[in-house]
Amino acid sequence: MGIRKLFKLPLIIVFFVTIIIVIFLFANLRTSAVEVTGINFIGEATLPTGTNFQNTELGGLSGITYDTRKQLYYAISDDRSQKSPARFYTFEINLNTNSFQESNIKPVAVITLKDKNGKSFSAGTIDPEGIALNDNSSIFVSSEGNADRGINPFIKEFSVNSGQEISNLPIPEKFLPSQDKKQGIRNNLAFESLTITPDKKYLFTATENALIQDGDKAKPNQGSLSRILQYNLLTKKLEKEFLYPTKLVKPFFKLTGRFSSGLTDLIALDNQGHFLSIERTFTGFGFVNSLFKVSLENADDIQKIDSLQQIDSQAINPVEKELLLNLGKLNVALDNTEGLTIGANLPNGQLSLILVSDNNFNKLQRTQFLAFQLEIESHLERLLRLIRERF
Repeated sequence: MGIRKLFKLPLIIVFFVTIIIVIFLFANLRTSAVEVTGINFIGEATLPTGTNFQNTELGGLSGITYDTRKQLYYAISDDRSQKSPARFYTFEINLNTNSFQESNIKPVAVITLKDKNGKSFSAGTIDPEGIALNDNSSIFVSSEGNADRGINPFIKEFSVNSGQEISNLPIPEKFLPSQDKKQGIRNNLAFESLTITPDKKYLFTATENALIQDGDKAKPNQGSLSRILQYNLLTKKLEKEFLYPTKLVKPFFKLTGRFSSGLTDLIALDNQGHFLSIERTFTGFGFVNSLFKVSLENADDIQKIDSLQQIDSQAINPVEKELLLNLGKLNVALDNTEGLTIGANLPNGQLSLILVSDNNFNKLQRTQFLAFQLEIESHLERLLRLIRERF
């Protein structure tokens, strides 16, 4: 109904129509998506490679998650039980809106991961990359496995307090590396990311690059076809998969011939399929890191497609991506950024975003934390937007 027609109706009808519209819009406000409208950089804090904490080398931080109740951050180390048993660290991070530095970060504890038999993981049997808080007593951890050695990836649940394995999620056959190397994950390009929706109903992970049967891995000037996986945590079953094309990156120089690019983490913003993602590229001459807004709203479910190369992948609706920030625009030297999480509320009430880098236990790198303030669309702004969209 147009605005002009409304004015021709009796006032009582206009009044009731207006009330119905307002009720409908406010009902949508309670369930609508979180819309990030901007991002502001707060600062950088670094820990040098070689930092020791409770008889372990603190490094290799490839994923991070935040516990609102305990006001603690949990960060997974991707040490393959080679320097010390596979583990995660807890941190206190003090945030404000004006500055961020090393003194704002305090390691609190280190927890060793234990398998179902209560033993720490043997060297080389695990490559922990992603971490997500399930509830106040457990976390999920993703491992990339080792495709070259035939070690399968996994997603397991562990106790926050003891590190003891609690449960595991099934991994579909098409993701498992085959002996003939014609199917499954690529080595070191598997389940890097891990996130759980705020209502704790769904867990999402993603491959860093395409499965072997889905297409090529990322190359200079060429992205890769990653898959996002959606698990139902109530049934512990995989429900859907989505196509996530990674960003095409053009190296500035070709000095070393080394190149690595892909999707390294996701964070769920709401329960309606909206995320932030981080893509990290090593060009051989520094890093190109980008933050994206991601939506599953119009994406096709590709769970039943075992190989994207056997179909016309151009006919598939992928996730929707919108660049939020090219981290190269920050006045800092970027490192190997692999993890991100929504953190504590800032003193001004806005949400914080924390990114962390994996230093690869390399003396030429460091563990880098980047802190941001997210600008979120207010209820009034959302109401006005809904009115504009519908009229």
